[in-house]
Amino acid sequence: MAKKATPPSIEKTAFDCPHCGAFTTQYWFVLYARKLDDERSLPFIPDEKWFQSLDKEQVRGEKQIPSEAEIMSDWYNEMNTGLVFLEKKSDSYPDFDINNLYISKCYHCKKITVWIHDNIVFPPERHGVQPNQDLPDDIIKDFEEARSIVGLSPRGAAALLRLCIQKLCKHLGEKGKNINDDIASLVSKGLDPRIQKPLDIVRVIGGEAVHPGVIDLNDNRNIAIKLFGLINAIADQMITHPKTVEELYGKLPKTKKKAIEKRDEKDKR
Repeated sequence: MAKKATPPSIEKTAFDCPHCGAFTTQYWFVLYARKLDDERSLPFIPDEKWFQSLDKEQVRGEKQIPSEAEIMSDWYNEMNTGLVFLEKKSDSYPDFDINNLYISKCYHCKKITVWIHDNIVFPPERHGVQPNQDLPDDIIKDFEEARSIVGLSPRGAAALLRLCIQKLCKHLGEKGKNINDDIASLVSKGLDPRIQKPLDIVRVIGGEAVHPGVIDLNDNRNIAIKLFGLINAIADQMITHPKTVEELYGKLPKTKKKAIEKRDEKDKR
């Protein structure tokens, strides 16, 4: 079953990590900048040749100078533009404060998230609900990719999500060729028939059906968000609920199971 989402926020110290998805503590960092000198006037990106030439040399990190923030009107106005800017604190220090640029580090996966003002710029922010974890791994992968691009490309996200529906139908024992037929078959097997209506609305099935994985120029963010929920709804009914019932049944004492089996055999006569 899909867990309750806790979206990333610059006002929180714990939220769903944009990298691993775990709800956990996030450590926040402010940043500093040092102007490159004449000997190193361009950014340095080490390559394999450089690494081999190190010969066990220890590489030391740059010294960080603690922030000495002052509340000034011009600083306040620049901060509220939402743009990144440098601030020189003192002529005695070579470092600049970098304002409106922050990083958070996940306690669980240790990966870094980059923020400008209060917006995530890396990794691509995921939108929509989180996938039902009972979905097959390949569907979860497509689902998460759709979450990562829906803000920039809702049409691309919707195409991926239609592909998820096709894969899900196939996983549930359907042919995976005609979503309209597959959904009708799933309804006969217990899927809530009301799910067909929103599927029709987003043109997944019916006379205006769009082929799975194909971009539809009429798609938009609203349609993509609906598809996220529909996939989870199908998974909840057809995978999670039966799985939960089986787990509960498996915990019953053997005597109770035998009594149930005898009752079922009697009902069949």
